[in-house]
Amino acid sequence: MFDATVREGVLRVRRPETRWLSTGWNGGRSRGDAAYNASVPEGFDRTDLGAYRDERLARAGFETGTVPPALFTGVSLSHARGARLGPVIAYATAGLSNPATLPMEPERAAADADAGSTERDAATPIGEPSRRPGTVNLIVGTTRRLADGAAANLVAVAAEAKAATLLATAGVPGTTSDAVVVGDDPTGEPAAFSGSATPVGSAARVCVRDAVRASLRSRYPDGDYPGPPADAEHGVVGDDRATVFEP
Repeated sequence: MFDATVREGVLRVRRPETRWLSTGWNGGRSRGDAAYNASVPEGFDRTDLGAYRDERLARAGFETGTVPPALFTGVSLSHARGARLGPVIAYATAGLSNPATLPMEPERAAADADAGSTERDAATPIGEPSRRPGTVNLIVGTTRRLADGAAANLVAVAAEAKAATLLATAGVPGTTSDAVVVGDDPTGEPAAFSGSATPVGSAARVCVRDAVRASLRSRYPDGDYPGPPADAEHGVVGDDRATVFEP
């Protein structure tokens, strides 16, 4: 199974010769012994993230023979929590300073309609959200050998479980900078699918839920989550309405 070490503000999740799939910076597929989640200081504005990653890993004494998947978060790694069930393990850091909400009845779109404004066209660019490292980061590992589609789907399963957990706990589905890393064992028992009804998907949902809840309890012991979400200084609200049509 995967083992975890936290040192100098860096979480290392390690298992030799693991296949990784990352949605974070410089993500995609890779193969190596570890994935990382590093905390960054308040006001962090470095853009040379590769060099910064290498500096942090060297400072923590983590040696890498390949370019590893690495996530970054504004949350202290003292709040990192893990959960294990069956063939899956998940580690989470959860901070909510930059929530991303998606109301089902957008108020701004309704107000624009009442004022006679046309809806924003799908081709109209929407401003970039302010970059703020609150972040809910997940590293999920399984001892099964995932088919390519199953690995990609496990990212979706983990993100869905994270959103469900955050909605039930804090009233938001995520933040503007969430990321997921999935790892699997290329020599393990094969798994063609990873949906919620499979052993891998079912265990991943539970692990993500419990790891995220534990991290939230550590980060916000009194349940004083930032909010209300729509008023958060660094959050975004999906308050537009798209043009809907039949294909």
